[in-house]
Amino acid sequence: MLREAMDAPGPPWLPSAGAYAEERGLWRLLQNMVEELLIHKPDDPIQFMIDHLKQNNDDAPRICILGPPASGKTTIVSMLFQCCNTVHLPFYFLPSSALVKGWILEGFPENQEQAWMLQSSGIIPRHVVVLYAADTVLIERNSGKRLDPFTEEVYHTTFDWPSDPVIQQRLVKPEDLSEQEMSKKLLEYHRNFPGVFQIYQKVLKSVNADQPCMDVISQALTYVQTRHRSAAPFTPRILFCGPPGSGKSLQAALIAQKYGVVNICCGLLLKEAVADKTKLGELVKPYIDNGYPVPDNIVMKILAGRLNALDCVTNGWVLRGFPRDIEQGEELQKAHIIPNRVFFFNLPYESIMERLSQRRIDPVTGERYHTTFRPAPTPAIQARLRQNPKDKEENIEKRVETYYRNVKELEEFYEDAFYVNADQDPHVIFEFIESCIIKPLPCKKFKCL
Repeated sequence: MLREAMDAPGPPWLPSAGAYAEERGLWRLLQNMVEELLIHKPDDPIQFMIDHLKQNNDDAPRICILGPPASGKTTIVSMLFQCCNTVHLPFYFLPSSALVKGWILEGFPENQEQAWMLQSSGIIPRHVVVLYAADTVLIERNSGKRLDPFTEEVYHTTFDWPSDPVIQQRLVKPEDLSEQEMSKKLLEYHRNFPGVFQIYQKVLKSVNADQPCMDVISQALTYVQTRHRSAAPFTPRILFCGPPGSGKSLQAALIAQKYGVVNICCGLLLKEAVADKTKLGELVKPYIDNGYPVPDNIVMKILAGRLNALDCVTNGWVLRGFPRDIEQGEELQKAHIIPNRVFFFNLPYESIMERLSQRRIDPVTGERYHTTFRPAPTPAIQARLRQNPKDKEENIEKRVETYYRNVKELEEFYEDAFYVNADQDPHVIFEFIESCIIKPLPCKKFKCL
């Protein structure tokens, strides 16, 4: 009896449970908590977890800015400090405020031993930015450094010259700026860096420092705003919105084929319900037969039943054809059907017309053709091709007008959506969509002031 009870399948997991956990970041929260426990090894793990939750600092930045002398670390750190609203640390000081607000560590660790020392102290960066440039460039930069002996601020004759004449007059050249000293420092840096790279390679990004300062800052800021891929569970719930002819069907098929998610078209789902002669299908049939839109409440019952099925809950889904307006979007949300990736396809009106108005179908074989992109292979097939009434120009215009009348509010409703340029090669589009699905969403707490 016990064996039978253990082997019996358990009740299906509530569909809303996974969505709630992802929406509230519970998987990442648990992962971060376990990491902190293993790093700090507290005597009272329960109290440690309570304190950890009270601090609510899992998204606090923990950044190291590394690089050889004269690569611009101080400048980059000062800009990131303003954008991230965090604590700028010398390597020997870690105030308690840094645990909550986060920290940016400049020029440390310098070698592998120091990196291990940080780790053993529980100081583990989430992002490491390494600046690099040719030694000749760095030596030239170094020769232009000037120091204000009153404030100890560092300036540069080319890149950061003060506007105040009084400050200009008192600037002095640092004592250790000889080319020979600089060469020694560079040699030591190159000798030690491979050991540091070995420890931080999974969270490290190299940025070319030999380019305009704002470009360097932009690349560094973009990187520290990203979240690393997590081992936490992630079930794709993908929504494609776009005008007719924008390629949603093709991209949904490609995503479903590669990742095994369930490919759902709302229009086909309604037709299947009619073909299967279900109770809801019988309600849908007269609307489809007469060319009228199916009421939202009926559509929602059919759609919710499909999206809450075991294969969708387990494998994820990609949905197109619904919602078409903000009211339908709100109905999805009320039903706890919340996509975690939303894409809006953009395509010029002329391209929509070219794609749709020239579509033809062979009534004998069911094969689809296009007068420009895929013409019929023989005159006999060409002669029997037919055009679907919905592909006539006047009908396309109505569908496009309806889409753009509602899409603005829908875009505001899904504020974290991605926007796809659908007027390019389908494989390029697929690569962009794939990258957005795989990568975690950026952390919203990083905002420039």
